[in-house]
Amino acid sequence: MSSPLSSLYTELVIEHDKRPLHAGLREPFTSEVHHVNPTCGDEITLRLQLTDGRTRIEDVSYDAVGCAMSRASASIMADLLIGRTTAEVEPVQEHFEAAMRSRGRLAGDEELIGDGIALLGAAKFPARVKCVLMSWKAYQAALVEAQTLGA
Repeated sequence: MSSPLSSLYTELVIEHDKRPLHAGLREPFTSEVHHVNPTCGDEITLRLQLTDGRTRIEDVSYDAVGCAMSRASASIMADLLIGRTTAEVEPVQEHFEAAMRSRGRLAGDEELIGDGIALLGAAKFPARVKCVLMSWKAYQAALVEAQTLGA
């Protein structure tokens, strides 16, 4: 029988942590934000590049330092977002955050959140929810900043 913690670190999470997608800060970028989780010390600097009148996510690049869950979350999130419009991403983000905050009561929709399904084991560990959601909060802040700059 596996322990609750072993479900937290699925093979997919470990893979995204060891071989992160879209890692490394790239140019050009529309906005850049830096977030820190003071509880555990996780940090992310995230750059967002928007095109098509600031409605399409052309690139998400980042530098993430911290636990495997936070780094894997940044990798999975960037891969989910790139190439989509901000409107297409909204229901993905809302569903992912709701599932993460449900303490395991809400099963994730794999069609909607893709590899993000592998992160939902953390929903049962409230201290880990912040680790997983940090990159998503950084994306939200970068999007607001980009839209404010474009106004």
